[in-house]
Amino acid sequence: MPLERPRTDDDTWLIRETALPREEPARFETIFSLGNGALGMRGNFEEGFPGGVPGTFLNGFYDETPILYGEIAYGYARNRQVMLNVVDAKPLRLSLDGEVLDLAAGTVLSYERTLDMARGFLSRMVTWKSPRGAVVELAARRLVSLDDPHVAVIEWRVRVRSGSGTLVAESSLDATVGNRAAGDDPRIGSHFPEKPLTVRARHADGPSCRIVQETRTTRMTVACAAEHVLFGDGPARTRSAAEPERVTFTVELPAAPGAVLGITKYIGYASSREAPAGECERLAQDAARRAAAAGFESLLGAQARYLERFWSAADVQIDGDRNLQQSLRFNVWSLLQSAGRDGRTSIAAKGLSGEGYEGHYFWDTEIYVLPFFTYTQPEIARALLSYRIGILDKARARAAEMSQKGALFPWRTIGGEETSAYYPAGTAQYHIDADIAYALQRYVAATGDRLLMEQGGAELLFETARLWADLGTPRPTRGGAFCINEVTGPDEYTALVNNNLYTNMMARENLLAAARAVDRLRRERPDVLRDIVHRIGLTDDEPSAWQRAADTMYIPFDRERGIHLQDDAFLDRAPWDFEHTPAEHYPLLLHYHPLVIYRHQVLKQPDVVLAQVLLGHRFSLAEKKRNFDFYDPLTTGDSSLSPCIQSVAAAELGYLDRAFQYFSRTARMDLDDVNGNVSDGLHTAAMAGTWISIVYGFAGLRDTDGTLSFAPRLPPTWNRLAFRLRVRGSLLQVVVTPHAATYAVVEGPGVELSSWGNRLAVAPGREATDSLAPRLRAVIFDLDGVLTDSAELHYRAWQKLCDEAGIPFDRAVNEELRGISRMESLAIILRHAGRTMSDAEAQAFAGRKNDVYRTLISTLTPADLLPGIGELLAGLRAGGIRIGLASASHNAPAILDRLQIRDLVEYVVNPGEVSRGKPDPEVFLRAAEALGVPPRDCAGVEDAVAGIQAIKAAGMFAVGIGSSLTEADWTLASTAELTRQELQRRFPSATSHG
Repeated sequence: MPLERPRTDDDTWLIRETALPREEPARFETIFSLGNGALGMRGNFEEGFPGGVPGTFLNGFYDETPILYGEIAYGYARNRQVMLNVVDAKPLRLSLDGEVLDLAAGTVLSYERTLDMARGFLSRMVTWKSPRGAVVELAARRLVSLDDPHVAVIEWRVRVRSGSGTLVAESSLDATVGNRAAGDDPRIGSHFPEKPLTVRARHADGPSCRIVQETRTTRMTVACAAEHVLFGDGPARTRSAAEPERVTFTVELPAAPGAVLGITKYIGYASSREAPAGECERLAQDAARRAAAAGFESLLGAQARYLERFWSAADVQIDGDRNLQQSLRFNVWSLLQSAGRDGRTSIAAKGLSGEGYEGHYFWDTEIYVLPFFTYTQPEIARALLSYRIGILDKARARAAEMSQKGALFPWRTIGGEETSAYYPAGTAQYHIDADIAYALQRYVAATGDRLLMEQGGAELLFETARLWADLGTPRPTRGGAFCINEVTGPDEYTALVNNNLYTNMMARENLLAAARAVDRLRRERPDVLRDIVHRIGLTDDEPSAWQRAADTMYIPFDRERGIHLQDDAFLDRAPWDFEHTPAEHYPLLLHYHPLVIYRHQVLKQPDVVLAQVLLGHRFSLAEKKRNFDFYDPLTTGDSSLSPCIQSVAAAELGYLDRAFQYFSRTARMDLDDVNGNVSDGLHTAAMAGTWISIVYGFAGLRDTDGTLSFAPRLPPTWNRLAFRLRVRGSLLQVVVTPHAATYAVVEGPGVELSSWGNRLAVAPGREATDSLAPRLRAVIFDLDGVLTDSAELHYRAWQKLCDEAGIPFDRAVNEELRGISRMESLAIILRHAGRTMSDAEAQAFAGRKNDVYRTLISTLTPADLLPGIGELLAGLRAGGIRIGLASASHNAPAILDRLQIRDLVEYVVNPGEVSRGKPDPEVFLRAAEALGVPPRDCAGVEDAVAGIQAIKAAGMFAVGIGSSLTEADWTLASTAELTRQELQRRFPSATSHG
């Protein structure tokens, strides 16, 4: 049963349900959860409903139970940690003349439940007819305070429309609830042999109720208190009672048609995570009484004011799709509800909305969620990073247990210890260290908060760098490169590999960041550095060792395919048979043994693509394209973490349809229950991924080395995109339409940025606008047949060598050699001749050909420029249009010198740096990157089919010299027709943005 779609723009602030969720109550209990980062309540009906999964959670409140292994080895994780389902303060039961309000019985005459994300509360309106004919109206409101982490409130207003008798409302604190037992799905349920929580105290004092629970193993204490305030008609009789695991407060009111009974339940929670155990009951009661003194309307007003401040920075607006607008706000709202803000807690994989993944914190927080908070609510980002700093000692202990130096953070945890029972996909994910270091660096760069580095951040960097320096080693078999073996990357379908690309590249960034941090502290805060050196025993030679390891880090790359390898052996694995895998066998992890999956080329998470999204400056655009094209079809979609990364990568490459498809999947993952498991809790990382897809994908944000840049490109159905970012003390507003991007500083100092490579200085209170229409800013030429007819020289050189060797060769064969490398040309010649050569013979033959060719080059003069080329190059430079050369010839610089145009050509691609020849677009993309011009603002000029195909694949405007080049955007019979004015006239109308 779908949720009601928004009908108006205002509806996009609401999640509305207009039919009773009889078939999937647990799913909608998740959707209508409320939380404040410390306390979370599932959206259970107060009166109960069959099939529901009641849940109330405190962030970081957990118990442990030993992990039972059939076979155990040294260093295995010892205990499970499970976020506990604590005492339930939601229950309110109603009866009229002995008939209990039960929505599963009787008749529901009307029903609506609404989550208001602008004001931060949940409401429900129900009209119910009992089996005996009485009709009751129930209006309920609920909020979990964003201002006070200890407070929640429920208000019930009951009106009798027909029927009479005694109206009875019973409010309770229920400690009989507990966690779900584990089943076949390893992502769900707990393994407690006995109930983990015991009741230590219970009190019922008139309208005040309290229960205190204690965990069996961790000895944590939680207290829940409730204060009840009555309103409505007539004198009511009240009583309270304390049972072993339940405390109740009962209200009785003689009722007739029109009678109204109201009850507001002010709830307080406190735990020993933040106060001594003996103080928890008092603190919980104080919180409940504090809320009652304020009153519901006052709390609701404070909630709205908090959210007004939050949404002023966090809202993302899209014009063109109300469904997606609603989901964006729901996802952002849910992130706020999930994030720990006290520096002692983080974000569970399911937030505080369900028991999935046992409430554990993963690397999802640092890589997926931190960017959102870093750029919109930096104080929350700081608190999340402080949690990691706070468990650094436990990470050090884990590294020592794993026979390593430094610190090793757990893959999944609550309290700081590793709790993954399956080490190949858990402990082996050492990349968690680099993920945390990466998030720390991005936060400091975006906020300028260097104080956090001095308050534990630098120490974290140093200890994680120590781990990498100790874990890896230079390997002679890799030419002395620094290798990291026997690890698992983010892709859980490929485990225990050597030189996982993501791990190696992120470790390199970690090592470099640590070495830079030492240098900075030595210059700016030597006192802080001395304290750290003294505390952790940092030696003088360690930073240089980190730098060496980073400089020599092995990066697996397959030159033949031109792709980065996920790991050393990835291409040795058999391709997965996607065609014959039934749809019901996804996710694969529930239907195939891990070893079956590990033997194949199949991905749960897009490992390499994630690396190039996070570290885009370390990849060329051509490499990004080839990597995406290779790995995307191998990615199953089994992980909710995947679509947002695929969306960002696709958007950068101009695959807008695919980018939008992946974005839509991640945006509505929870509201539409895309993966079919929302009943277990929300997908917080995917929710953050929605923001990532928008800001890093369609807006093209990159923030590398302090340089803020954007490359906006909107999906065709959108009319407008707007969002704000907090950057180094400024609040920057970004508005994108199909035709322009406008940047404005709403608060703080001015901001310098680039938009599609155009430098903009945005002054406080001012706007800067960049047109998104493509404009000709660079022309990239081929050499042979475009600038000069050196093809004739190539023909004469090949002819001379072939004649000497007795190899048949003519002009027909020569035509096939246009635009390709020397060795590829020789292969074509030999194939036509039916001849073969050894590698050594071929290299020598090609070398002699080049010697002859270079001799012929010496005869070239400016007179050998093709018609109009000299004037064209001079005109382009005079008009501020940059010029590059994309040729397979190693002799290009020498030819330019002979033609006397070397000073006009700003960049010449070195063919030795190009992995794949034309029609691969790499040579053109490298030229564009070197010139600093986006491909959409470039024109390429070629005289060969393969060249035109390369230009088109690069996303550039293609100019073909030769009437047969019909694939070109503009075809000319000769270079004499190519002028700057005509090229500029045709350019905008012949290509389109994105």
